[in-house]
Amino acid sequence: MKKGFIALLTLVMLSSCQEQTKIGFVDNSKLINEYQKKKDIEAKFQVEIDAFNKKVDSIGQSFQAQAAEMQAADPKMVQKSSQEKYQALAQQYQRFQQQFQMEEQQIQSKSQAQIDTLIKDVRAFVKNYGEKNGYSYILGSNEAGSVMYGEESKDLTKDILEALNAEVKKD
Repeated sequence: MKKGFIALLTLVMLSSCQEQTKIGFVDNSKLINEYQKKKDIEAKFQVEIDAFNKKVDSIGQSFQAQAAEMQAADPKMVQKSSQEKYQALAQQYQRFQQQFQMEEQQIQSKSQAQIDTLIKDVRAFVKNYGEKNGYSYILGSNEAGSVMYGEESKDLTKDILEALNAEVKKD
């Protein structure tokens, strides 16, 4: 009986001496999508996209007006010169479309590069947050189910989001 008590006491002392593992999790989608810096990036690029779309629409309307003029001047496109002008206009419009596609891809690439940088910054911030606050692990929750369940008290999404957005306000 005395040996059993000593073994139990030793086990209790060992378990109390061991470091507590502190674990939390964040909702990755919510953290990124509600991060003010991401909203700012999206707003900036939306302005650029809107300006791009206006330019495309304006040039498209100009080409349509020119085509309508040609059609009105020679409704059946009987004259060879009318056909040649129309073909030249069509080729010019194709070149503009190719240019527009390249510009659109550049906008998307710049946007994606900034979002990728933002995600790296968020990861670094979460790592730093974990170190400062004594977490052994901070897990990421997403649609794929890396965290299938977590106690609400362990959900750090709101705390980290507030800290991230506070950093943006400092800048």
